[in-house]
Amino acid sequence: MPLKLPSVGIVSLGCPKNLVDTEVMLGYLKREGLELGDPDTSRVVIVNTCGFIDQAKEESVNAVLEQVRRKEAGEVDRVVVAGCMVQKYGAELAAEIPEVDHFLGLDELEKAPAAALGLPSLARFAAKPLATRLYDDLAPRVLTGRRGYAYLKVAEGCNNPCTFCTIPQMRGLQRSRSIESLVREAQGLEAQGVSELVLISQDTTRYGEDLGLGREGLSTLVAALLRETGFPWVRFLYAYPKTLHDSVLERMAAEPRFVSYVDVPLQHVSRSVLAGMRRGGDPESCLRLVERLRAAVPGIALRSTFIAGFPGEGEAEFAELLAFVKEAGLDHVGVFPYSPEPGSGAEGLGDPVPAPVKGERCAAVMEAQREISRRKNRELRGKVHDAILEGASPESEMLLEGRLARQAPEIDGKVLVNDVPEGFVPRPGAMVRVRVTGAHDYDLVGRVVP
Repeated sequence: MPLKLPSVGIVSLGCPKNLVDTEVMLGYLKREGLELGDPDTSRVVIVNTCGFIDQAKEESVNAVLEQVRRKEAGEVDRVVVAGCMVQKYGAELAAEIPEVDHFLGLDELEKAPAAALGLPSLARFAAKPLATRLYDDLAPRVLTGRRGYAYLKVAEGCNNPCTFCTIPQMRGLQRSRSIESLVREAQGLEAQGVSELVLISQDTTRYGEDLGLGREGLSTLVAALLRETGFPWVRFLYAYPKTLHDSVLERMAAEPRFVSYVDVPLQHVSRSVLAGMRRGGDPESCLRLVERLRAAVPGIALRSTFIAGFPGEGEAEFAELLAFVKEAGLDHVGVFPYSPEPGSGAEGLGDPVPAPVKGERCAAVMEAQREISRRKNRELRGKVHDAILEGASPESEMLLEGRLARQAPEIDGKVLVNDVPEGFVPRPGAMVRVRVTGAHDYDLVGRVVP
């Protein structure tokens, strides 16, 4: 009688790039015949950690400790920890949490089955050098999200010198996948019923520079994806302000399937704060960038993220940031309190802005943005837009949930659909026409129209 293999569940934390790593590990587990299950009921649990900011690290550690407690209670047989925190803090974690059975770095995704089975050939922990590998279309992958969208990781690592960030120390320098590999994986995702392809990496606007594609690498990739697949929507996330090439905007303006949406994390607008971040710029240059995007792509939706409380941000510098948010009128904004990262370029600057002040500044930015978002959403009332349905809303079985093109998955608002034509059968991933009938601060309400 064959030995029954344990069920394995993964707790996936952090960004979409980490989610792709989770889905690749699930692919390797499935390939080896292991049963994939809910982490709440599986006998083996893998925690894929995030190590970007203090809040994410704390969430990751708490998730690991929760699984350790379940192991001690007999609910779990094995606990495996993977991801960014292992890559940077693995030795410390291995010493401080002896109950964890294995630690997998970013270059060890294919070892997930061995870790889940507890094979003696796999060391509990081994030193993690700088990540250098890059998965390709041959790697197995199991999608975990709704079929409305899927992420396509086009590159790994980052070459930018931002002092608040240690991603290059975890994920290495930028290395791009070939266009051929990306097209093949995209075609596989399309065959699974995905409607929206979301291109991601640490700095997607520099895709292909290391392959000799120059500054037009991203535009060239998008052209190939549009030509070789039929996705209704192709979106890219994370544009570095100084490397967003005009060719991308030109293609966006010309191709309806290339979603008119740019997420450009500015981080700040004060000249002195940006200099401390080693990014450069000032309020005027940031406004010019916003104007350039809107002029190049009429109707474009813009998102940005900011850091409040970076060393050197006094009242005057924060006032510049708040004034910019009010004047720029971006469609979507996120703001995070600064947290010093060990080993980062800004570590020596300390953390002089008190946590309560950071919190107040974050709240002030979001309050200003809330008014902007509410106004922009109200302007959409009565208009009909294309939307992707993603299934029943977690808020109520009586509502469907979907997104307009101006709403990126997971990070922006959504459309709550409360009315559909008689006989309409909702299918996750279906493209429909929605008339907006109501507007909240971030979410919209609408009904499907023929």
